[in-house]
Amino acid sequence: MFEKILIANRGEIAIRIIGTCRKLNIKTVAVYSDIDARSLHVREADEAVHIGPSPSPSSYLAYEKIIKAAVEQGCQAIHPGYGFLSENSKFAAAVVKAGLTFIGPSSEVIASLGDKISAKNIAMKAGVPVVIGHNLPIVDLEEIRALAAIIGYPILLKPAAGGGGRGMRMVASPHELESALQSAQEETRKAFGDNRIFLERFVSNPRHIEIQIIADQYGNVVSLGERECSIQRRYQKVIEESPSLAVDAELRSRMGEMACALAREAGYSNAGTVEFIMDSHRNFFFMEMNTRLQVEHPVTEMVTSLDLVELQLRVAAGERLPISQEDVSIKGWSIEARICAEDSARNFLPSTGLLTRYSNLRGSNIRLDSGVEAGSFISVYYDSLLSKVISWGETREIARTTLINALNRYHVEGVTTNLNFANSILNHPAFIKGELSTGFIDEHFEDGKAKIDPPLEQLEAMVIASTIVYHNRMNLVRKSLKPMASKVGLSHKPDQWHRYIVKGNKDIFEIELHGQLTSSDWSFKVNGTEYTVVTPFFEFYRRRLKLSINGLDQYFILQSRQNFIWTAYCGNSHIFEIYSPREWELAKYMPKEKKDANENVLLSPLPGMVVSILVKKGDRVYQGQDLVVIESMKMECGVSSPCDGVVEKVTATVGKAVESDEVLITFTKD
Repeated sequence: MFEKILIANRGEIAIRIIGTCRKLNIKTVAVYSDIDARSLHVREADEAVHIGPSPSPSSYLAYEKIIKAAVEQGCQAIHPGYGFLSENSKFAAAVVKAGLTFIGPSSEVIASLGDKISAKNIAMKAGVPVVIGHNLPIVDLEEIRALAAIIGYPILLKPAAGGGGRGMRMVASPHELESALQSAQEETRKAFGDNRIFLERFVSNPRHIEIQIIADQYGNVVSLGERECSIQRRYQKVIEESPSLAVDAELRSRMGEMACALAREAGYSNAGTVEFIMDSHRNFFFMEMNTRLQVEHPVTEMVTSLDLVELQLRVAAGERLPISQEDVSIKGWSIEARICAEDSARNFLPSTGLLTRYSNLRGSNIRLDSGVEAGSFISVYYDSLLSKVISWGETREIARTTLINALNRYHVEGVTTNLNFANSILNHPAFIKGELSTGFIDEHFEDGKAKIDPPLEQLEAMVIASTIVYHNRMNLVRKSLKPMASKVGLSHKPDQWHRYIVKGNKDIFEIELHGQLTSSDWSFKVNGTEYTVVTPFFEFYRRRLKLSINGLDQYFILQSRQNFIWTAYCGNSHIFEIYSPREWELAKYMPKEKKDANENVLLSPLPGMVVSILVKKGDRVYQGQDLVVIESMKMECGVSSPCDGVVEKVTATVGKAVESDEVLITFTKD
């Protein structure tokens, strides 16, 4: 076994690898860029080496620097994690050339499976079913147009190189083809330095099922079951689970055999994932093979009780697999939620900034893989993934509710995250029923919100939490004024029922509550429905609140400002306005806030780098037309015009960094 390894990555995956190495008494060396100097993974490792400026091409993608650091620190191997250089065949070859071990498959295998056209050919040789399409690279529009007519619409444009959904475009009709091809080629060229595209017939509403395999250097290959990864946005996974409701024991065995056959055909060793799409008739087709550890590997670990990083290390060190296919058993259910710095309400635009508050999760059957802490700075340079929250349960329903409760008490402030969005997916009736497909989010959500209203009992629980915080704060104010009460005629009867009117979006709730600060027992009536509530003493001062409502423990995240209480629970987030009956009566006389109607400027919706400006001074533009392209967290976002008009001034500059709400273009409106 290795004595010391270098981890060519950052964030939560670097910390995850460090954890296994510590268990195996393997010393670790972290690498870091300028902006990561104080990052958590740097402190967790035994040693750390600075490798360059913040942009990844000068640091985490500069593999000569990384290999040099490994050699100078006396490492025997390099673990690439995922992302960055993990599927770079040149890096793997250079590691071996330097006399080190690459913890992954060989460079030749990475190259053959990393090219989707080559991988598809290998799959066909192994007898794995593939999607109908044209399995040769093409760049000419007219050739693609002719082939698409033969294959039949809708079609999927797929980059020959790379992965992670970058460069993929679904084309529903011929008139969409030209613009889709241009954007697909441009994105894949920037991401992978390769603009080759191939075609496949688009499978409507498929499920995304992947098989985890582990293989040693002696031809032994074992399947570790499937993961369902159908919940995606822009081909990026949000929720993953193992096993899948769509896969029974017979199908699991057949898909596992196919995945192992493909790995043997490719001469594969180490951990890898064979990804399939499955249609409504449970027919499955090869999509790609990821030649690395996957982000969602924890759900496999939770149901198999195996440490995939440990298996990676042992295989790379030349050991035989310590398990056979007969040793693998799936126990219970596991679900993972990816928590990212992004704004679900704004088409998942990345979010940056300083984490001002952060709470680590603890609890039975809950695992948190996190790369951040309070004080971490989330920059534009790297992926938006902050952490992963993983649950386990004897059944899918237990795993689901365990994860919901964990997300209810997971507290992240300072940047916008998808935490509530992920939680709302877990609470959606279609998810509960297991009615999943890769179109799940588009079908059931709009602007980051579910298209259906939340259950009434969830709203009433949020109202209870908001009201009890407000009520007790007001009581504390009265208590502080008690010495003055007799002088000014103030009185408060501790045993009386108190009434409030609570407004949350379009809903109005009439509240009655009874209780005292000196007791943890409360009685509530919400629109006439009775609840018994138990609150821990003094919990209402904090932003995390635990209440027992009718005997069930519930967790809430709250922020308050006067009589406005923002509350998050079970994927719902609302601002509740709380009034006494007299205040509610008078509220209708308050002046309405005037909205800013100024639309003659284009503001940056996110921080990032301007990579393209699509108009110039004097151009006529139309509302919704993309005018500027900004790159942030490895994602390009088009910024569209807020109005019809003529470009008066372009203040943005290609190659210049911009902040949120910075003026990019001004207009003269019609």
